[in-house]
Amino acid sequence: MIRYPPHLLRLIDVLKKLPGIGSKSAERFAFHLLDWPEEKQIEMAEVIRSVKQHLKNCLVCGALIEKKCVLCTDLSRDQETLCIVATSKDLFAIEETREYRGLYHVLGALFSPIHGKKPQAEVLEGLLKRVEEKQIKEIIIALDSTLEGDATALYIKRELSAFSARVSRLALGLPMGSALDYIDGGTLGRALAGRHTY
Repeated sequence: MIRYPPHLLRLIDVLKKLPGIGSKSAERFAFHLLDWPEEKQIEMAEVIRSVKQHLKNCLVCGALIEKKCVLCTDLSRDQETLCIVATSKDLFAIEETREYRGLYHVLGALFSPIHGKKPQAEVLEGLLKRVEEKQIKEIIIALDSTLEGDATALYIKRELSAFSARVSRLALGLPMGSALDYIDGGTLGRALAGRHTY
């Protein structure tokens, strides 16, 4: 039986590491890439190679940025409202709804004591420092409606109990067990508009 050449197998194996990509999809993508002109392959490789060089996280809010953070420097945003999200992808999903015009704080990941994912001290310290220094009046916890999301929300709520800020959490239309990046913009917009005290 003839097997795929080793380098093709390596390409398929790398593509399988992408979320939601199984063996068959990886094979299909690999053969599709083989049909690309060499300059397109080089362009794709260069973009992937330079991602870490061009993209970084804002030292203040944690958002994914290229040069300066447009969220932190935009003084027209509501400076007394802070939305806590797990990832920059969640931040961009909320921005697309155009329902929210406050500040953000990106945690970087959800906490999961079961899987050994503990809150990073510097992330929490940065969050608490911002709430205090900015005198935040409302904090919106916009995390996935999953076990990890709920555990993280409870932990953060406990940490914020020393402040007088109103703490709310996304509601209305977010099904249990769902991740924010799978929610359509309309549902996410309603959830933001109909948030409740947490």
